[in-house]
Parts: sequence; C-alpha cells; structure tokens
Amino acid sequence: MDTKDLDQQHQQQQPSGDQGSDHDFSLPPPQRRLRGFAAAVAGGGSPVAKGRKEREREKERTKLRERHRRAITSRMLAGLRQYGNFLLPARADMNDVLAALAREAGWIVDPDGTTYRPSPAPASSIPSASPPPPPSQLAPFPIRSSESPLSATSLKNCSIKASLDSQAALLRIDETLSPTSFDSVVVAEGNIKNEKYVNASPVNSPDSVEPDQLMQEPAHDKTEYAGTSYVPVYAVLLSGIMNSYCQLVNPEAVRQELRNLKSLSVDGVVVDCWWRIVEGWSPCKYNWSGYRDLFNIIREFKLKLQVVMAFHESGGNGSGDMSISLPQWVLEIGKDNQDIFFTDREGRRNTECLSWGIDKERVLKGRTGIEVCYDFMRSFRTEFGDLFEEKVISAIEVGLGASGELKYPSFRERMGWRHPGIGEFQCYDKYMQKNLRLAAKLRGHLFWARGPDNAGHYNSRPDETGFFCDKGDYDSYYGRFFLHWYAQTLIDHADHILSLTNLAFEGTEIVVKIPSIYWWYRTASHAAELTAGFHNPTNQDGYASVFDMLKKHSVTMKFMCCGPQSSVQENEESFADAEALSWQVLNAAWERGLCVAAQSTFPCHVRETYLKILEIAKPRNDPDHHHLSFFVYQQQLSPIILQRQIFFSDLDNFIKCMHGEYEPVHTCNLLC
Repeated sequence: MDTKDLDQQHQQQQPSGDQGSDHDFSLPPPQRRLRGFAAAVAGGGSPVAKGRKEREREKERTKLRERHRRAITSRMLAGLRQYGNFLLPARADMNDVLAALAREAGWIVDPDGTTYRPSPAPASSIPSASPPPPPSQLAPFPIRSSESPLSATSLKNCSIKASLDSQAALLRIDETLSPTSFDSVVVAEGNIKNEKYVNASPVNSPDSVEPDQLMQEPAHDKTEYAGTSYVPVYAVLLSGIMNSYCQLVNPEAVRQELRNLKSLSVDGVVVDCWWRIVEGWSPCKYNWSGYRDLFNIIREFKLKLQVVMAFHESGGNGSGDMSISLPQWVLEIGKDNQDIFFTDREGRRNTECLSWGIDKERVLKGRTGIEVCYDFMRSFRTEFGDLFEEKVISAIEVGLGASGELKYPSFRERMGWRHPGIGEFQCYDKYMQKNLRLAAKLRGHLFWARGPDNAGHYNSRPDETGFFCDKGDYDSYYGRFFLHWYAQTLIDHADHILSLTNLAFEGTEIVVKIPSIYWWYRTASHAAELTAGFHNPTNQDGYASVFDMLKKHSVTMKFMCCGPQSSVQENEESFADAEALSWQVLNAAWERGLCVAAQSTFPCHVRETYLKILEIAKPRNDPDHHHLSFFVYQQQLSPIILQRQIFFSDLDNFIKCMHGEYEPVHTCNLLC
C-alpha cells in the first residue's frame, strides 16, 4: 500500500466535523475574533493610532480650507465695497451680498427675503418715441459710468425705496431674518434718508477720487464704535529729525508737526533713541543733548512720550528715515572679530544687530552684549529722571532684535532676500555654534550640533527644500531639537534683557515688539516663522512660550500689523494669511493676561485700511471685551499727504473711532 492509499484510509477513519474528538489533531482549533489592541497588534500595526493621526491631519486640512475660504470671502466683500459702492455691514454674510446684488440689478428685496421685480410703469407714462425694450434685452447688471462711482440705476432704486409709504416695513423682523441681515437692513434704511452717498473706496492717489467724496463716509464707520473703550493713539516721529551727532535738525519743523498731531487729538508720540547716535564714537560716552531738546518740545505740547531703546541698524525705508548703523566703535571691534554678528550658513555676516551668542561673552571692550544694553538704558534713566517723575515718558520700548522686533535677522534685503522668501537660519557664528554644541551634548546626541543642510536659501519656497516641505525634516527628531534650541535662544535673550530693563526702569511700562510674519502661514511648516525664531508649525503653538516669558516680566506685547503690501495673487502664491496670524497672536497674548498693543506699518488715512485696524483694536464679538491698550501708527510721506484736507479728515475719523467718539469732522476747523 503506497503513501497515497494510507492517507485516504486515514481520512476515512477521522470523525466528521460535527462530532468532534478530544484526539482530533488534524483540524485547527476554532479561532476567536480579536478585538481592540489585540487586533491592532495582530494586524502588524496600530489602526487606532493611524486613524487618530489621519483625523488630526484632516482637522489641519479643514482649518487651512476654512482660512482660505474666509480670506476669499473677505476679499470679495472688500472688492464690492471698494469698486461697487455696496453699503455692506462690516460682518456681512452671503444673504447680504445676494440682496445687494439683486437691488443693484433693479430688483426689490424685502427684509424677509422676498425678492421681486418692481412693478412696470403704466403705458401712458412711457413716451411713444422710446418704447421699453423686451425683457430678453434687459441687462442683468447696470453699466456704471466712469465719471460717477454710483450708477444711475442704484440711485433710482434708492429713490423708489425712499418713496415707499410704509417705511416701518423695512424694520419688520421675521423668524427667517437673521441678526446679520437685520443689521444690513438698518444700515440701508439709515442711508436712504441721506441725500448724499459715499465713495467707500480707499485712497490710492490724489487723483483717484474727489476730495468731497472722501469727506463723507457711511454712518456705520463711526457709530459702530461710539461709546467703545478708549484706545490711546501714538504717532512715530521720523528718525531724520536727529543727525548723527545727536543734534535736533529743525526744531520749528518738529513744532509744526506736533501742532498738527495735537489738532488730530493724538495722545502722544514715539521716538527712537538710537544706540548709534547716543554712544556712537566711544564706549560709555553718551550724548543725549539732541533728545533733551526734542523731549522739551514734546513736553510743551503736553503730549505723552514713548521712547524706543533702539539697539539695531536702520537702513532707511524711503519714508524720511535716514540710514543708521551700529556704533562706530562696535563696527571697529567687528573688523577683528566678525563673529559678534549674526551669520548665515554661507558665512555672510549680518551687521543689523549683535549676535545673541555674545550675550554673556566679554567681547565688547570688556563688556557683554547684555551689559552694553543695560548701561545704555541706565544712562537714559539717569539723564531724563525729571521726565519720568512728571509722567511725560509713559512707556519704554526695548529693541530685542532685527528692526527692533523680537526676531532673528533672517529677512535681510542686503543679503539678497526678497518677499516672500523663507529666509535663512542665523546661527553660524562661533558663539551660537558653541551654544548649539552644548545643547546637543546635553541631549546626548552630539552629532546634532549642526544647522540643517537642506533648508534652502533666502528666497526659496518651502516645497523646494527638504527641511520645510510637507513631512520634511522640520518635524523629525533632529528637526524638532534644532528648532526648539533656535527658538529657546531667542526667548533666553529676551528674558535676560527684560530682567535688566525692569531693573533700570522700575515702575515704567515696558513694551516688546512682536513681528507679523504672515507669509507661508498656510503651509504645514510655517517656514518663514521658523527661520525668524518662532517654532510655530501647524501642530504647535510657537508663541505660547514667548508670551509666558513676557508675562513673567509684566511687559506689554506690541504686535506689528501688516499692511496691504502684496496683491491677492501674490498672497495666494505665498500661502499668506495675515488675519489668521493676527488672530493666533492676539488671542494667545490675551489668554495669558498680557497687555496688548499694536503698530501699523502702513498709512491709516485709507478708510478700508483703518476699518481693519479697528476690528483688531476692538473685536466686537469678543465675549471678554478685549481691546488694545494703545495703538501706534507710522507716519509716511506720500503724495496723498499733500492734500491735507483729505488726510486730516480720514485720520481724524480713525482717531475718533479709536477714542470711542463719533462726531463728524469739520476740516475747515482743522486747517485754521
């Protein structure tokens, strides 16, 4: 009998599957269904963890899509207000937009949403020489005249609505009428009563609109902020008023400028005290004479004064500011020891400010970087003690990095950077490298004591690099270590300086300036923020630890509001989101109980611009009623300022809204 026959005989002797047997070894035992963690282990992975991770990714993608949607909606509404003269409320919804478009097309929209064409005029009232066109030839939207920003059709519609017998019907509230829609109806009804209509477009040039159009403004521009919190407004004086020998260049021009600011009810001014001007030639030799003359003039006008301890370089920006370098004696030290300056990967030195690597290194004529700053501030406090006692000096702002802001000098135009480049890490001087080696050694991975070699260059895009791209090295073990060290160095520098600042100016408000790095914000890595020193990718809040440190020193955080410097297309190409960044920074600061201020880098006499600033200064939907402690605007010389009527009118309206007032402006009184 062969092997095949034995196998067949053995199979015939086995009991059936229904009977079972204790000695049945041919069939496998019944398998139980694995559940939970056992099923995940048996499957060779963790589907629970994978699912959770996928859900987190989807949440981030949803956030990005929502931010993108809100940005598009905001631009659409701004375009309708600017170019279409639609009187939309500040927080209009799509119902308001559809209603405005329907009215513009000649339809009638009731408050309850009922939409219909106006009743046709009787035949007797239509001239026989010009019969009405058939409905098929009616244009869906009226053609605007290039001479008038408001079309004849929209004026006709407004006159029809004003002639309705029952105006109370405009304020009737249905269950189907949303609060936002009701707000738009009230605004529309208020404007029907006015005989003149407003061009709400911003001022781009003196020839773009007529001055009388700029003098008028929609009622909601002012009345929405009537009775709101009082936010002081400060103006920055241009640095060109002081020469390099600390002499006031033109005292009479300063008086005229302060006279203009006083007529606008500006609360005070901000003055930069430059390290280069005061201690420019020899260490510990301070010359405050020009600033003494300037401060005495400011005191004559009874304006408040905020002073900036400016330890950085200013390259001039075409707005009247002169070019100011670091002190000459510091530059002489830098010729022999270039490592006192920030350095990029290619070894290029950045003389915009001193490297934080020398904060505790005695390389500045026997003093450390921190001691140099403290001696400067202590000299100022001694020189102007009388102004502190008289409360003329209301706050001291301390410069902590490039442009006086708490950031690395990663976006230096002299190094070739152009917006919206990601910038470069500035940590390659020998002192910063020494700190990096120490941090890597403490972590137990000495081979991490290096900067990333795949982070691109100043003008790279995140997706062009291996470090900042999606799922790039920024989120690896090494990447997180390096970015944490890089950001912590920034925090430590501010921590050390602020400790001595509070010692020098005890009892005085201290202000720290936080930059607005909004380009590449809608990417996962936030590359531009990373190179500037803020570890703020999508899975981490990079401002929390910074604000915790600021809270420890009880300082005021001043946020730099970005302006409309780029077109919509440029913002889309750079994945920029200034509104989302502002929301994150301001709310993170308010949650930690910080006093929050803001400063603009763009003019405030453009109506559409200053309305956005008001939204930041006084968030109307904030249940905690947060608001800015003060606001600073940057004076800029532009052709529009030559028309003082237009400039003063809009700027005065803006200041009145910040002060919680709403009285109309009479320009003739300002010019008298």
